[in-house]
Amino acid sequence: MQNQAGKGIAMVLIAASLWGVSGTFSQFLFQQQHISVEWLMSVRMLVSGIALVAISGLRKNADTLAPWKDKRDALRLLSFGILGMLTVQYTYFAAIKHSNAATATILQFTSPIMIAVYLAVKFRKPLRPLNLVAIAVAMLGTFLLVTHGKPGELAISGTALAWGIASAASLAMYTIQPESLLKRYHETTIIGWGLLIGGIGISLVRAPWHTDGLWDAHTYAYTAFVVLFGTLIPFYAYLTGVKHIGGQKASLLTSAEPLSAAVLSVSWLGVPFLVMDYIGAGLIISTVFLLAMEREVVAEPPGV
Repeated sequence: MQNQAGKGIAMVLIAASLWGVSGTFSQFLFQQQHISVEWLMSVRMLVSGIALVAISGLRKNADTLAPWKDKRDALRLLSFGILGMLTVQYTYFAAIKHSNAATATILQFTSPIMIAVYLAVKFRKPLRPLNLVAIAVAMLGTFLLVTHGKPGELAISGTALAWGIASAASLAMYTIQPESLLKRYHETTIIGWGLLIGGIGISLVRAPWHTDGLWDAHTYAYTAFVVLFGTLIPFYAYLTGVKHIGGQKASLLTSAEPLSAAVLSVSWLGVPFLVMDYIGAGLIISTVFLLAMEREVVAEPPGV
């Protein structure tokens, strides 16, 4: 039993770390190699979506095609692929392009606060004291991260802040939206189809065979990493880890994602991270632990 739990923890930590590294590599591709967000999204989502759907089909008692046999579930799956998966991927990558991977990932971590507020409104329940503390901590952390403690001055562009907040809101939607589907079908099936649907959708904007930007050995290597080690492998590793330790523990361990993104952004790309940035990041990440203490945290699907 302990071996299974240890395996689950290791798998989730690997997945979260790879997502963080992938975000930093994506920043390099966007800002230095001038690869478009839409092109990288289409390749990333199509390849990973096809692979996960294929993996789903190879499972014993596979339910790969089952969602399409129910009209309501088919519509839910289409909605998740476009409004959930595609939207959260695009807003996150756009936030990276206009700021950096560390800032974009940390801002996205304010999504649990949005989920807590949404659930309170939906079920007409007042926010608990711990929820209110978490909201205050998140707001203070965000304030320090985007202003460095100086009211009226933004440390990042208004565009980057807008995409970061949009990314958090999209992640909240992405977390809540497929809840009914995940209760009825295997996670690999839903996530695989969601990626594939989103990939097809963004391909209408930028087809994967219409490349752009500067192509050299670094571009090929980092693109391959984002597709394989930043999408396919961590998604599968995360799903495997959740089976062993559960969604609540897994959601806490995903805090390794902004940490790995911050370390690599600062050490490799030379992104300036000041004391206020670290304090703000720490406060935002801590809200995940505060909300987990309520024991009513929504177990979110794999990260981006």
